Amino acid sequence: MASPALLMRVVASAYSVAEKAATIVRNVMSAGDLGIVEKAGPNDLQTKADRLVQMSICASLARKFPKVTIIGEEELPTDDVTEDLIEDGHCEEILKKPCPAQYTGIKEEELVIWVDPLDGTKEYTEGLLDHVTVLIGIAYGGKAIAGVINQPYYNYEAGANAVLGRTIWGVLGMGAFGFQLTEAPAGKHIVVTTRSHSNALVNECITALNPDHVIRVGGAGNKVIQLIEGKASAYVFASPGCKKWDTCAPEAILHAVGGKITDIRGNSFQYNKEVKHMNSAGVLATLRNYDYYASRIPNTVKESLVP
Repeated sequence: MASPALLMRVVASAYSVAEKAATIVRNVMSAGDLGIVEKAGPNDLQTKADRLVQMSICASLARKFPKVTIIGEEELPTDDVTEDLIEDGHCEEILKKPCPAQYTGIKEEELVIWVDPLDGTKEYTEGLLDHVTVLIGIAYGGKAIAGVINQPYYNYEAGANAVLGRTIWGVLGMGAFGFQLTEAPAGKHIVVTTRSHSNALVNECITALNPDHVIRVGGAGNKVIQLIEGKASAYVFASPGCKKWDTCAPEAILHAVGGKITDIRGNSFQYNKEVKHMNSAGVLATLRNYDYYASRIPNTVKESLVP
């Protein structure tokens, strides 16, 4: 049998690396010392979990795929990673799946991996553990083509017998796995938006959509999961704040199941390594009916957000 395509090997490794990351996230929390540092302010936090997880993910993937570009959220040295942070396993089930034809010839140096070691850090520090995700997005030719999202605390309120945590993954042209794809209730307009980064523009945009219900939660990964599990019909965030590592993995998974994510003005995100990190013009994402929401974003909101 031919050896698996590079993309499938990267995704299979990222799956195991994300599971290791989840263990680190849970261990830091149960040890009780989060080591919180403010970066740009009280809503921009970094914890010991962010630091250890990023070192683990980046070092583990760089060791296996040395020519891949890996961009993580945290500015950290990469040389002092201890062996206990390295994950060299992979998910066998992913390797068994055939790589979509358009990606079989990819070389290592053509891939960019965007890593958010702990998406929803603020919620993590506040004990809103189900908001937290680990995001590993894989881009080729500037497009998000594969992603892994781990929820370290999935099921954490489901009782002692429930399996804690889950890993969702997807590849464009193949689909997404590890969850039950569900559409939001027909005819209901449920908007999911930011919990801790709200402002007048964010709220003006949501009001214009006239939603039946608004869900405010932390984390971009968590918000896209709300879409693919049918809890929300649109993810709307009319503000800068999201970065490429927040959207790359969720975008790949959402696109793999036929959804759509853009900025508020309808532009696609680019993920080549030279691109600026900030998604300055916000986020608009849906599993279905993208045009319904896009057509209702006020021009005043669009004009306020420059890509």
